[in-house]
Parts: sequence; structure tokens; C-alpha cells
Amino acid sequence: MNGIRLEEYTEFRERIPGSSPALRIAQAYRNECQRRFTVKLSTLSQLAATTLLSMAVPMSVGAADTLGQKPVTLIIALAPGGSVDVETRLYAKHIGGNLLPQQFLIDYKPGASGAIAAAYIARAVPDGHTLQIISTSFTAFPALYKDLSFDTMKDFTHISQVSTKHFVLAVNPSLPYKTFPEYVAYTRANPDKVNMATTGAGGSGHLAGAWLHSMINAKATFVHYKGLSPAVIDLIAGRVQVSLVALQTTVSMFKSGKIRPIAMMGSSRTDLIPGLPTVGEFVPGYTFESYTGISGPSGISAGVVRQLNEAFAKVVKVPDVIKALDAEGSVPVGSTPGEFAKLLQIETDRWKKVAKDNNITLDE
Repeated sequence: MNGIRLEEYTEFRERIPGSSPALRIAQAYRNECQRRFTVKLSTLSQLAATTLLSMAVPMSVGAADTLGQKPVTLIIALAPGGSVDVETRLYAKHIGGNLLPQQFLIDYKPGASGAIAAAYIARAVPDGHTLQIISTSFTAFPALYKDLSFDTMKDFTHISQVSTKHFVLAVNPSLPYKTFPEYVAYTRANPDKVNMATTGAGGSGHLAGAWLHSMINAKATFVHYKGLSPAVIDLIAGRVQVSLVALQTTVSMFKSGKIRPIAMMGSSRTDLIPGLPTVGEFVPGYTFESYTGISGPSGISAGVVRQLNEAFAKVVKVPDVIKALDAEGSVPVGSTPGEFAKLLQIETDRWKKVAKDNNITLDE
């Protein structure tokens, strides 16, 4: 007990007046205990307040609002190789150690049309050090899977759209239809006799093709490939009659006479193929372009989002990056987080309707 020691007995007896020595001693004991307890409690309170303050300061001012010094990892939902891989490496090279001091690394988590990578990101620590390069297929997940472990809007922080890629509706040149209206007439007159190549069941090409044929009231048979290259090879060989082909690929093959472009899938024409109309000129409301963007787990602070958004907005303006993207058929964009989130919500709602109307699902 924190009381009065025996040696203090005499001091208290002589110091405190009163008729009873025992009473004086008891009073002195009580007063001294109260004094010592009050001092000790005050000291502990000050220590606790100081400790809590020191803990709170770095949480509110420090790491939560800025990227830490550890590397930033960009997750790709595809196997190495291909245009998305090339594009991601461009960003990692020009941002890491340049636009931002952190090193940028790349990791691959392919499978389930990108759902494996998305699930990984949704569970990641929301500090801005684990991000994903997402593409058009990301917004199709809610349409294709009934039991997703994540919500594509609520469980992610969408940071910026970085690029878009234009596609062309191309056909084998030996076929009788040479224009988009002629293609529409032929497919309507020959239900399911036109084979359309896609880059995979449930992929953006499959959904875009299904949406197109439902809008023109025609039926096609979809043939799914593992990637664009084998699909184009079979288009040239005549084993399939039509496919969506990246604009840059189309230009070189059109000049060599290997394929015939009949319409731009996007909202605008291109100077690369003069006179080529858009699908939307014949089918109001239809437009399709693929895109890539940067997203992370939900909960990344506004400060970190701002840092990352500014870095990606700058990198797509670097001349070497623009040149390399052009070689891959991509156009740099750069957007605000709000603009990117709005685009993703529009795309998500669209693919839900398309998948439902065409009975497209990846659930077993």
C-alpha cells in the first residue's frame, strides 16, 4: 500500500496539532494518501493524453494521405505478353522513380476472365501500393457471374482511365457483303450462318458482338478463341466470316487485302481508313471502344488517390508513351476518378442488360 512509512510517524505527530496523537496520526495518514493519489492520477492522465496525441498525429497527417516508400505493384489480370502487358510496363517505367519516387512493379494474376485478379485487389490493403490495370471485361463481371465475392463499384477505388482502343468490324474479303448495310441484310436473311470470332466467351468482343446483332435484329454464331491473334488468323483463312479487330491491326491488313473493314465500332470515324463509317451512323445508340484504367481497393485516402491520378494523367502525355501506345492501337486519355467511375457504371449497366437479353453467363 502506498501509505506512510514507520519513520514518518514521529514527523506527523509533531507537525499536526490536536488533542489525540492517534487522531492526529490518522488524519495525517489520510491527507498524505489523498495528496499522493491525486499527484499520481494527474501524472498518469498527462502521460495517457500525451501518448494518445502522439499516436493520433501520424495517423491523421502522415501515411494515410501520401504514398509510402515501399514499391507500388500493378496487377495484370492476363498472362505476360499482349497489349495490356506492354501498356502497363510503359506506365511502370515512366512513373516509377520519375513521376513518383516509388518503384513500380508488375505482377500477373490471370484466370476467370480477370475475376481472380479483381478479387485479389478487393482484399488488398487500401494504401495505394497495390493497384490493378483493369479493362473492359471488368465491368462485365456482374453480368456474367451470379456469386461474385466483390462489388465492382463499392469494393474498389477507381483512379483514372488511361487509354482507349478503337475497333473495327472486319470481314473476310471473299464474302459478298462489302458494306455494313449489306452485312446487316445478309445476316438477317441467313440466321446463324455467319460465324463471328471473339477473344473468349463472355469477353468484351463477345458482348459487343451480341449487343450489335441484337440491335440489328440478326443472329450470328459466336466462335470463341483464346486471344485476338488466333481469331484474326482464322478470319483471314475464311474459317470465320467476321470479327472485331483492333484499328491498327486492321489498317495494315486492309492495305494488304487480307481483311475488309466495314464499320468503325466507336463513336467517330478515323483518318487511317478514309470514308469508313461508324456502326452508330446506321444503328443509333451503338458505340463500342475498349479501355484500360487504374483501380485499387476501396478505402484509399483522397490524398493518395490524388497522387496516383496526377501521376497517370502526366504519364499519358509523355511523348514516348504516346508513341508506344499508338503502335499498340491505343489512344491516351487520362481522366478524373469521378469520370472513370461514371464510365464504369454505365458500362456495367449496359453489359448486364446485354448478357441477360442474350443469355450469356460464365456460371457453371
